[in-house]
Amino acid sequence: MLRIAVPNKGSLSEPASQMLREAGYRQRRDGRELVLPDPENGVEFFFLRPRDIAVYVGEGVVDAGITGRDLLLDSGVDAIEHRALDFAASTFRFAGPPESVTSLADIDGKRVATSYAHLVGNYLAERGIEAHVVRLDGAIESTVRLGVSDLVADVVETGGTLRAAGLHVFGEPILQSEAVLIRPSNAEVKPGLETLDRRLNGVLVARKYVLMDYDCPVEHVDACVAVTPGLESPTVSPLHDTGWKAVRAMVPRSQTNPIMDQLYELGARAIIVTGIHASRL
Repeated sequence: MLRIAVPNKGSLSEPASQMLREAGYRQRRDGRELVLPDPENGVEFFFLRPRDIAVYVGEGVVDAGITGRDLLLDSGVDAIEHRALDFAASTFRFAGPPESVTSLADIDGKRVATSYAHLVGNYLAERGIEAHVVRLDGAIESTVRLGVSDLVADVVETGGTLRAAGLHVFGEPILQSEAVLIRPSNAEVKPGLETLDRRLNGVLVARKYVLMDYDCPVEHVDACVAVTPGLESPTVSPLHDTGWKAVRAMVPRSQTNPIMDQLYELGARAIIVTGIHASRL
């Protein structure tokens, strides 16, 4: 039975469980269950602290896990990213007082407060920058004012919290993070993990694409198909009226309305969009 570690709480928890539900796996009904067998799918889920998941995976205690890329890199364990899962995106940046730090070179010799000491320490070392990394949990933006650090390395969304603390963001992002499926780097990929990966990829495709059906005049089929090429090739079928064809193709969900507009201008009619609940490619 495949053993999978899933976030027990935090911003990763509910999106991870929702994605696994959409992939056909059993998920817990409340937050009290810490172990959940799913014998029908040959899987057992363990609900753990997001920061601990990479450690369990790296030690081979579980076969795979869902956590953040930032948490994986910060753990320093022997585990690797298997697939990005396209949720819980975040950006890590340096921020500090504008009068004292405006570039990476200014970090040399200073104190950097962060909740991701290993990740930040490696980032600076790879660039030949010597700094004292201060590991703290929570309220990182207050450390400069309190005299604990000279600058911070933290998650940046709008930057409003940092600006309120008198700090400004500078330099390139340290890391673009998101939720990822991880596995031990030195272990053989188990058949159950291949099934899990295929199912999660099917969920990603279903979320990103829709099915588009439309009727098209025969003389405009080539032009319409150029707008909706599908993943491999669209399905083109005859209609009772020999002057028309029926076309079906997968199109990016984000481009649905512009594509419908283009098809309509080309003479397509009866354009219908249908959501995809699951897929295998």
